[in-house]
Amino acid sequence: MPKYLIQASYTREGVEGVRSKGGTSRRDAVAETASSLGGQLEGFYFGFGDHDAYVIIDLPDNEAAAAVALTVNAAGGAAAKTIVLLTPEQVDEAAKRSVDYNPPGT
Repeated sequence: MPKYLIQASYTREGVEGVRSKGGTSRRDAVAETASSLGGQLEGFYFGFGDHDAYVIIDLPDNEAAAAVALTVNAAGGAAAKTIVLLTPEQVDEAAKRSVDYNPPGT
């Protein structure tokens, strides 16, 4: 199953939600969201810096990941950025593929 990294930055409303309901409530909500799409939560972490939360999630396909992103961003409590994660084996397979490409200026 494809794996995704979601980086979330909370809005003021989102921070208030975390303060009032706790961090575990956010983790549990993300786990329920993943499950509703046939996926599962691998990890949920809060952090300092550019983003407030980092989520690693398994979802059936890119459409499911897009559905999560659309739903989270539309809700207004956080701005989410989704990154497709590749295993080392997937990168090995990509490196073996032949690609026709002409760099600019050639």
